[in-house]
Amino acid sequence: MESLRKVTGIAAPMLRINIDTDQIIPALFLGGTDAKGYGANLFHGWRFLPDGQPNPEFILNQPPYDRAQILLADRNFGCGSSRERAPKALREFGFRAILAPSFGGIFFNNCYRNGIIPVELPIEQVRAIADEVAASQGLGQVTVDVEEKAVASPSGSRYAFEAPETLRQMLMQGLDEIALTLSRQDAIDCFRAEDRTRRPWAY
Repeated sequence: MESLRKVTGIAAPMLRINIDTDQIIPALFLGGTDAKGYGANLFHGWRFLPDGQPNPEFILNQPPYDRAQILLADRNFGCGSSRERAPKALREFGFRAILAPSFGGIFFNNCYRNGIIPVELPIEQVRAIADEVAASQGLGQVTVDVEEKAVASPSGSRYAFEAPETLRQMLMQGLDEIALTLSRQDAIDCFRAEDRTRRPWAY
């Protein structure tokens, strides 16, 4: 897993509701067993015109948003099918954080396992951040601090968020569930030794 403790960067506002995983990475591009290469087709139906040329009206094709590391979205982001390639595509494109009022449940968990922090904030706060970004013509940077569980807007306004503690620790340390468990090997060995004296028949 890829670790993340803090990211500061350009934030791209895409304040649409119900952006599903098929819009994030269409099923057309899910073939094969390669775990990489999905970023090129992120939001393909929106990023490209029918002739294959980039759509100049789409925000991620416009500077400075084409360098965004943070995505601002509306309710139920990542709903739909459970494909893990959706957060993979977002990460390959360069995103490290997504701010939205709510997420599809499986997508939310998959973000942590692919180096992205999904931050749940009330829509009023997401819009306030988006307004500041727009006023700065996209150059005002946003900070998402995983350690402090806080978001800072371009003006310095701070918004606290909650995160599942185990998933947060996994992301900060760059560990999956097995590696996180093995990091507590001393405590596991101690428990086994004590349990063996209490319940020798179990061994």
